[in-house]
Parts: sequence; C-alpha cells; structure tokens
Amino acid sequence: MAEPAAVEPAPRVDAHAHIFTRAMPFAEDAHSTPDYDYAVESYLADLDTYGIDYGVIAAASLYGENNAYTLAALRQYPRLRGTVIVSPRSDFATLQKMADQGVVGVRLQWRRTDQFPDLREEPYRSLLKRMADCGLHAELLAKGEQLPLLLPGFAETGVRIVIDHFGAPPRDPTQRAAGLDAIGQAAERADLWVKLSAGFRIPYDIAAECTDRLLGSIGPDRLLWGSDAPFVNHENSASFEDALALYTRLVPNAATRQAIDEAAMKLFFQ
Repeated sequence: MAEPAAVEPAPRVDAHAHIFTRAMPFAEDAHSTPDYDYAVESYLADLDTYGIDYGVIAAASLYGENNAYTLAALRQYPRLRGTVIVSPRSDFATLQKMADQGVVGVRLQWRRTDQFPDLREEPYRSLLKRMADCGLHAELLAKGEQLPLLLPGFAETGVRIVIDHFGAPPRDPTQRAAGLDAIGQAAERADLWVKLSAGFRIPYDIAAECTDRLLGSIGPDRLLWGSDAPFVNHENSASFEDALALYTRLVPNAATRQAIDEAAMKLFFQ
C-alpha cells in the first residue's frame, strides 16, 4: 500500500482577510458592494478547517471609517488582530483605545488615487506620530509604481510599515522593478514588512518574481502571508485552498515559510 502524501503544515497566521455582513452600510466611494455575509464566525471556521491558528482582519475601504464590526470581533476572539481606517485627525486616546482592543495598524488605502498627502505636513505628520506612540503600524495599499514616491516619506516618520499585496506590482516590468527597489531601500531605513497576499489578483509569473525579489532583498523575517478571504470579486475563481496552494508554490521551502510565520507571530501577537 502506498504511503499517504505528506501534508504541508499550515501557516500559523493569516495576515490579511476581511469580515463583513450585508447589514453593514457601504461607504459612498465603495468600489464593490458584496451581497453576501462573510461573518467573523465564517472566517474562524475557515481558519479551523485549514489548521490556521490566528488571523488578522484588514480594514476594508468598502466600509470607510466604520470599524465597529471589526472591533467587536477583536474583543470577542483573542486569536484575531485587526487594522482600521480612521480620520487623519484621530487623537491619541481614540487610537490607544483601539489598540487596547486588538487593533495593530491603520490602513491607508491609496491604491485608487494619484493624490497623496504630504506626510511631513499636518494632519498626517501628527497621525503617524500618534500611531507610532500607540504601537500601530501603517498598512499601506498603493500601486507599485507609486512606492518610489511614497516610501521615502514613510521611512522618515519612524512608524512601522506593512505593505499589502506584494506591493501591488504593475504589469510594466520597469515600473515593477522600481517599486521593488523602493521597498528594499525603505527597508534599510525603516521597520517594514510586505504581505504575500491576494496572489490570485495578479499573474503567477509576477507573483513569483516579486516573491523571489523580496526574499532576496528583505528576507523571510520581513514577509507575511495573507489569504485575502473572502476573495471579493473573485469568489468564483479563488478559495482558501487555492490561496494556500499558491503560497506553497511561491515559497516551497518549509523553513522559509516557518520564518514567515514567526515574523507574523512577532509582529501581530507578541
């Protein structure tokens, strides 16, 4: 009788997922309007199904600054952490109260704009200072071609930086290389991590190129893995199982994946 195939150990941490219900109002500028629930209980069931111990809820721009559902989930389930979207004028007490409930970062969703604030000026200068004082990182989603402009400003603030979705690499190879170079340069001056998340949203060869470049430039202890469940706008073509299989394909070395896991545990849960 043939021996059963070896099962790859699951990641301990899913560093990027979203939760929501149909009862939640959408922001006026929501780019998508899911007509189904992905409640926190559904997400936890998925984590359990695939043997994942912990999860990080990424604030979804679809709901603007309405963080109530995420905060309630963090209070109820200690195995979760989360990020929020807030007004840049949020005061220290507001941010600290969120941090006390399990919030680990503030998401800056700038992928759909070409107009960025000057981080050296108010209100962002003070916001980033307050975030750093509360131990919150800046979760940045911006187009890869914009990273050479954005990251030097972040590196000067002292706030920790977590970049979503491989750095949102563009199709153009020259722009993609410039974005990856900017990540490597910023990592020399700041505490910076990159999520290998939402790989299903980009061609495999680009995801593989970015993974290899990032492993070489910043190393596995500055990388995180995220499912991007529930795969908004790709529900019929992506799944948790697919996300895990893609991750193993991109990072086939088990020791490297373990180092990525340890980075997530240290950043979010210690």
